[in-house]
Amino acid sequence: MNLRKKIDEFKIITLPAIIIVFILFILILGFYFFSALPAIEKYGINLFITNVWQAAEEASKEVYGLAAPIWGSIYTATIAVLIALPLSLCYAIFVNDYAPKKLKYPLIIISDIMAGLPTIIYGIWGAFILVPLLRDHIMKFLYENLSFIPLFDYPPLSGYSYLSAGILLGIMVTPFAAAIIREAYAMIPSVYKEGLIALGATRYETTKVLIKYIKPAIISGLILAFGRALGETVAVSLVIGNSFNLTYKLFAPGYTISSLIANQFGNAVLYEYMTSVLYSAGLVLFVIGLIVNIIGLYYLKRWREYVFQ
Repeated sequence: MNLRKKIDEFKIITLPAIIIVFILFILILGFYFFSALPAIEKYGINLFITNVWQAAEEASKEVYGLAAPIWGSIYTATIAVLIALPLSLCYAIFVNDYAPKKLKYPLIIISDIMAGLPTIIYGIWGAFILVPLLRDHIMKFLYENLSFIPLFDYPPLSGYSYLSAGILLGIMVTPFAAAIIREAYAMIPSVYKEGLIALGATRYETTKVLIKYIKPAIISGLILAFGRALGETVAVSLVIGNSFNLTYKLFAPGYTISSLIANQFGNAVLYEYMTSVLYSAGLVLFVIGLIVNIIGLYYLKRWREYVFQ
């Protein structure tokens, strides 16, 4: 009887699932590494720091470099986070503090639906609505009036660019970041808010203090949103322009790792090293995403420990 009490039956039931997930993770990582090995052995570090894409029927003439897609992934995800930060923060504050009860839950439901929408819906909307809108009303204006600023001195001929991809990604990841920030803001003990009001703080001053209280959760939400933006494929492929440009100019077309894999994987089998190069790109994305998500989860865990201590 005592032995039976010591055994956690639920732990025994769930342990195999944890082991299976861990094994799958190791197998996927190992598969990517060994699939990428031929390209890494052939091109070495140049595969990740040069910008070239020269496919050829003769294996000796094939030359590849992933600098532009790696840069594009990080650049567009950064733009997305910069857009998602004010949107998700304002949303979380409004829903928790200002929205009427009749409006609060519909807003939460709409946000959750947006987070779960198929990305192709965002991609089509971005390609046919967002890109022309940005090109005709924002990019051309900035290019004509502020082209002396290097960020805006690339002519926005098509509108398919880093900026279009970054804004679309920002819209896509905002519900994801907002959900984490909203939950954190709602979990702040009411005694803190009541204490600030009792001390004579205005509503604005109270909100400022409470935002500082959930700073780790905000950072966590944005980092996880960054990781989500890094891996987006279909929507980005439709709006980024798919060109090997290694530049910081917002109106230039570019590539991300995900869009590169989506566009090139179909014909990669025709070339000896292209498939391995694409696996190398996937391995880079895997490692970056893993690091980013670990950092985000660390900040979220630290905030939860602080709240519930």
